[in-house]
Amino acid sequence: MQNHVGVMGLGVYLPQNFMTAKDISEKTNGFWSEDAVIEKLGIVKKTMPGDGDGAQQMGALAAAEALKDAGISASEIDCVLCITEEWKEYPLTTSANHIIREIGADNAWGIDVQNRCCTCVAAIKIAKDILIADDDVKTVLIAGGYRNGDLVNYADKELSMMYDLAAGGAAMVLRKNLGKNLVLGSHIISDGSLARSAGVLVGGTAVPVTAENIHDHFMLKIMEPDVMKDRLKDVSMQNWTQCIQRAFEKSGIEKKIDYLAILHFKRSAHLAFLKANGLTPEQSIYLENYGHIGQLDQILSLYLAREEGRLKDRDNVVMLAAGIGYTWAANVIQWGSLETAAT
Repeated sequence: MQNHVGVMGLGVYLPQNFMTAKDISEKTNGFWSEDAVIEKLGIVKKTMPGDGDGAQQMGALAAAEALKDAGISASEIDCVLCITEEWKEYPLTTSANHIIREIGADNAWGIDVQNRCCTCVAAIKIAKDILIADDDVKTVLIAGGYRNGDLVNYADKELSMMYDLAAGGAAMVLRKNLGKNLVLGSHIISDGSLARSAGVLVGGTAVPVTAENIHDHFMLKIMEPDVMKDRLKDVSMQNWTQCIQRAFEKSGIEKKIDYLAILHFKRSAHLAFLKANGLTPEQSIYLENYGHIGQLDQILSLYLAREEGRLKDRDNVVMLAAGIGYTWAANVIQWGSLETAAT
């Protein structure tokens, strides 16, 4: 039988704290009304970290849940690809190794992978490539935590696209020759012209922290608002369309999306994208009660869809992502057993 890779387990950790649309409205000093936050930005509420909810630790908690879901021990993990965001408990510490220690994956080697909100889809491609190419690797854990909501200045009107940034952890276990939930093709597009259009302005070597800018230390900023807005308007949807098309071509199956695991963004754009791709709202989950948990949205969406019974044998799941910088990505996972799925 041809080597393949399957999704063996999923895990999610969500903090108990929430920030509501009303809370966000108040933090914008009323510039965004509560109704506008809900209807336009698509945020009813979003998860916020509590005590002990560091990004690294939330990733470890989600990883433990994914192992339970897969029904395996941590000793069976050969590799950990960590997708924890840079904003974490201790800068320059290795998040993958933290997970290895916390869950007891003593036989695994680990590496941190970073591609902003595109990291999950990129890591799935990397994991599949490793599993197929390396005979010593049979099981890969992808896991991470995210709490970039800490870095949002709600008084910054140009940052409204990031008001949805939330907190949580998510993980998935991939296994070689699992026989179900096949990870098929993926496609990624990057646009270097947007490399520094958004991010953290103060706190690096280019703009060190001083007494004058201390309040802007490690806060998110749209650094090139006009460039970013105009460029995204021109290329974003067509890049996503190309990613989906190429992912299906690489999968060797006809393009047919049964479920779309997509990141959270404004409501009108979400609905327009579904319509443009011939999908109904029931074929995706709009994360209005969670917010945007960065690169973890796709795992959360897949997890919720499975729990709600939305996934059937032979369903084609498309994970769709975009990360500032700017990178777009899509992959295809064919749900169900190998006997009923295309290989």
